[in-house]
Amino acid sequence: MAELARRLVEALDGLLGVSVPLRIQAWDGSVAGPPGAPTLVLRNRRALRHLLWQPGELGLVRAYVSGDLEVAPGTDLYEVLRDVAHFVERPEIRRLRFGPAEVVGVKGRRAAGALLRAGALGPRPVPPPEEARPAGRLHSRSRDRASISHHYDVGNDFYALVLGPSLVYSCAYWEPAARSLEAAQEAKLDLICRKLGLRPGMRLLDVGSGWGSLVLHAARHYGVTAVGVSISAEQVALARQRVEEAGLADRVEIRLQDYREIPDGPFDAISSVGMAEHVGAAQYRAYAEGLYRLLVPGGRLLNHQIARRPDVPGEPYRPSPFIDRYVFPDGELSPVGPTVSLLEEAGFEVRDVESLREHYGLTLREWVANLEAHWTEAVRLVGRGRARVWRLYMAASALAFEENRIGVNQILAVRTTAGGSAGLAATREEWLRSSGTAPHQPVPGAPAAAPGESDLGDRRSVR
Repeated sequence: MAELARRLVEALDGLLGVSVPLRIQAWDGSVAGPPGAPTLVLRNRRALRHLLWQPGELGLVRAYVSGDLEVAPGTDLYEVLRDVAHFVERPEIRRLRFGPAEVVGVKGRRAAGALLRAGALGPRPVPPPEEARPAGRLHSRSRDRASISHHYDVGNDFYALVLGPSLVYSCAYWEPAARSLEAAQEAKLDLICRKLGLRPGMRLLDVGSGWGSLVLHAARHYGVTAVGVSISAEQVALARQRVEEAGLADRVEIRLQDYREIPDGPFDAISSVGMAEHVGAAQYRAYAEGLYRLLVPGGRLLNHQIARRPDVPGEPYRPSPFIDRYVFPDGELSPVGPTVSLLEEAGFEVRDVESLREHYGLTLREWVANLEAHWTEAVRLVGRGRARVWRLYMAASALAFEENRIGVNQILAVRTTAGGSAGLAATREEWLRSSGTAPHQPVPGAPAAAPGESDLGDRRSVR
């Protein structure tokens, strides 16, 4: 058995035709693979069974979330994920197909023999309980509620550990002077308010309002009245509590409401931050048209949305099985070009597109660091499996943003007046500073934060 790791690596390399850039440590203590490469630990035979029954990304994730597969002590998770991502994108790996001929061929028989001798043949392992299986019609309201609940209703205390006191679950804005995640998140909230041209007396709708950080910031610093809508019950409960504690209940309303059910437009401005990824391609036109109807002529929409790279010609879009099953069930990413086109087709004039791709990589690394610094408490709150899911997805996403495999964009669009006026100054610099309130200064009559607090959250920093 001391040769187990070597036999497994040789069989895998032979089956793929190239050397896998990882070392493998088997449960018998043997280790094999390229010297100096990051090491994965197979804790038991069930790790192999996950991969045998579900080859590829999903099998690896099931083994890791279950605890049957580990990253070796001293191995950098980012290094593992980077090497695996680069490996699977190699042309010879992308071209691999395992049909009957390959399975019964020499390479297939050799791999099967190695697995048989390792005791990998056995019943299909039960998937981890963290795996989602949405039921019902895709993007129906009931299925969307279940998918959103799977991701967001895992406990507000857990999210506070990961996100920090800002409780903002979207890309921060890392200005040169930003020295902390909290400062970068406040800068992002303020950037949105300035892009929307918020002024006292305006009415703001925040679609997918999370824990209420944006509407709190806009009401306190820009004097607006605001409505935030979310279909996450736990988010809504805490957002309402934060509004009450901030003394803004007369100006901010938080609703447990689907974006398709908002009856009381129009609004002077609409923000949609990190929400449109849940809408789905088939619903996106209705989403854009609905927001257009909810705006007054001259009103602005700020759509902050993750984007994928355009499809490879001839290859259909396939979401990551890991993300779809464990993180954002039914989530769909679109390239920025089609998103802009759909907004224009809904009637909007798109005035500005700003990429924040590098900013999201920095943000995700901060979230991973928060989770790792509070790992014991995170496991107590949500269990080891779910904590592993969040660490894996945030680390992998950080690399995807850094390496331009996905991006994120703020799209500013306007419902122009009947005469074609967008109500914007001639340059970006002018309209960014044209809001009626100086950034970070509470408007007259707004409740002041208590000493040591801010509208970004009432918890002491977890750092």
